[in-house]
Amino acid sequence: MKPTIYDVAREAEVSIATVSKVINNTGRISDKTRKKVMDVMDRLGYRPSIVASALTGKRTYTIGLLIPDLANPFFAEIARSVENRGHELGFSIVLCSTDNDSNKEAKYIALLRQKSVDGIILAAGFNNDEILKQLVDEKFPIAVISQDIPSLAADSVTVDDYLGGYKVTEHLISLGHKRIAVFAENARSSKERIRGYRQALTDAGLDLDERFIYVCDSTIEGGKQQAREMLTITERPTAIFACNDLLAVGVMQAAREYGLTFPDDLSIIGFDNTILATSVNPPLTSVAQPIEEMGRQVMDLLVQRIEGATNMKRRVVLLPEMIYRGSTKPPVIH
Repeated sequence: MKPTIYDVAREAEVSIATVSKVINNTGRISDKTRKKVMDVMDRLGYRPSIVASALTGKRTYTIGLLIPDLANPFFAEIARSVENRGHELGFSIVLCSTDNDSNKEAKYIALLRQKSVDGIILAAGFNNDEILKQLVDEKFPIAVISQDIPSLAADSVTVDDYLGGYKVTEHLISLGHKRIAVFAENARSSKERIRGYRQALTDAGLDLDERFIYVCDSTIEGGKQQAREMLTITERPTAIFACNDLLAVGVMQAAREYGLTFPDDLSIIGFDNTILATSVNPPLTSVAQPIEEMGRQVMDLLVQRIEGATNMKRRVVLLPEMIYRGSTKPPVIH
């Protein structure tokens, strides 16, 4: 037999009303009691009827999370951090991977609305601005993580991408590099990182060579293909700033095809500090985003929006951190 709310109340040694308040996130319940009830629900495998809640206009305690690429370790870690915080707050997460496909985005948004999710979190790379505007106009609770859309009145949690790009370039310049290439994806976050890169070059009195800015698919193969092109030019760069770790790995693979080594022949820095950064040889210097904190904050913002706590747009910007490893050194002077 499936466990009932009565079984949960008995095992947790609380009233049925208390269990109901925990389920519906209403009333004043201490964190200790809430955790106790939720632990019993997990142990017994008790799940409230989502369908029944939706039909009566009540919350379903489900959140949709749209990410552009589950194969990217950064987004996998984002999904885990959002799910962890969601569980703490009593919400289940419905994960949708869009593959940066606008048709899939529209399909998943429609599906999530049909399932009466309480709100939706959008990770970087969402392309359907018209759909987003429609959701905001309908006052449907949404929040954005790892990107900010200035024209959209939606809560967001980002890292300071401009500062991250500036710090990477500043570090490479401090080592003596003057020819620094950047590999970026076609995303708002990468544009900000490139802006930081440009400013760091300007502040150091270095000229910007537009040939050194490469925009490619956000995959290892995308980075590899563009790197092959870069490696054939006269006076190639001595250092690479890759706007994510996937692109950095692709550049490293291509360079090795040409017999080059890191960091002796080329220095390279990635972004995101995913598991890939420590899986390559040499380990990759990368910019860490506070992923756990980002997931926590975006869930908190969305839940507050669901509860009607504010009508103001809120923008949380967290600081990036350089993680230094063995993939950079001063350039070899020939």
